[in-house]
Amino acid sequence: MKFIHVSDLHIGKRLNEYSLIEDQKYILNEIINVIKEEAPDCVFIAGDVYDKSVPSAEAVSLLDLFLGKLAQTGAKVFIISGNHDSAERIAYGTEAFKKQGIYISPVFDGTISKCEMNDEYGRVNVYLLPFIKPAHVKRYAYPNGDKNDPKVYAPIGQEVESYTEAVDAVVKSLGVNEKERNIILAHQFVTGAERCDSEEVTVGGLDNVEGFVFDPFDYVALGHIHKSQKIKRETMRYSGTPLKYSASEATDTKSVIVGEIREKGNVEIREIPLMPLRDFIDIKGKLDDILKSENKKDFVRITLTDEDAVVDAYGKLKINYPFMTELLFERKYKADFQRSEYREDKSESEKFFDFYRMINGKELTDEQYKIAGEIIEDIKGGRA
Repeated sequence: MKFIHVSDLHIGKRLNEYSLIEDQKYILNEIINVIKEEAPDCVFIAGDVYDKSVPSAEAVSLLDLFLGKLAQTGAKVFIISGNHDSAERIAYGTEAFKKQGIYISPVFDGTISKCEMNDEYGRVNVYLLPFIKPAHVKRYAYPNGDKNDPKVYAPIGQEVESYTEAVDAVVKSLGVNEKERNIILAHQFVTGAERCDSEEVTVGGLDNVEGFVFDPFDYVALGHIHKSQKIKRETMRYSGTPLKYSASEATDTKSVIVGEIREKGNVEIREIPLMPLRDFIDIKGKLDDILKSENKKDFVRITLTDEDAVVDAYGKLKINYPFMTELLFERKYKADFQRSEYREDKSESEKFFDFYRMINGKELTDEQYKIAGEIIEDIKGGRA
């Protein structure tokens, strides 16, 4: 059985003030082209389909267009909701979509969907685990409910406090037949994954899930982390986002994962690069050097290293780089703060000169000394 694994489409996302709908429409069409060329049996979309829990009208329209094209390829499509999605909105129309070969994870209710497929090697079980938190699972854990009351009890057989315990409890409740081939779609942060700046971060790593919880599965199609990577083993992977959503991803190569699962224990993985409509580039240097070139196509983050103040740097750079998303300033020196320099017996001018030296790591020029001194005297005169 051949599959394609993507995730974290974040349809409707904006990059600062720029809408990415045009870029997303382009890259989703590129994914469709890959699917047509590779002719997989199924496509996995591992969460964060939308960027917002209440997506915009244009985001909904783009997903509708994408799903229509997916249905036309003949591949079965499996989709789970991520932390950015509204599980209820993603699950809307589930029964109707099934008739088109599109299977969407329902809202978590203590159990998860399982779909069975067959090939020349036998059965393949595909499990759809939407993004879950401990609170989602605790209400269905046995010690918290009455196992004799079918309205309360669900087959989660352990206490749940952490994210690892939550996912582990759900997986154990599935009764996975490890003699068969099993695949799971999940949208969680597996411990050890390398994060990007465009992701939501939970303080203290409280959302970590230990990788051992996915041991019963021959392939784990992960979403949530925006950098394509394997975790613990070749067959537990994040596909990453199809587009770069932050400067921390500037050097990444975005791709889709193509896998083939044959007999038990035999899974082959490869990646196919995706070329975006507009790239994301990180530029660093002095203003004059950066202004000697231009980039009117790509998204750009610029870091200026000029040590002196730059007048209207944003306005000047915006002409050459209309899709500049961020402007930063970086100086090489390190401030050397010494409290002894700020004695009360120093004059206002001396205190200001010390402060300038501390912040800028150098002395004022003769002209700057003169101007600063005159300003300070004018202020003192005004107070009098």
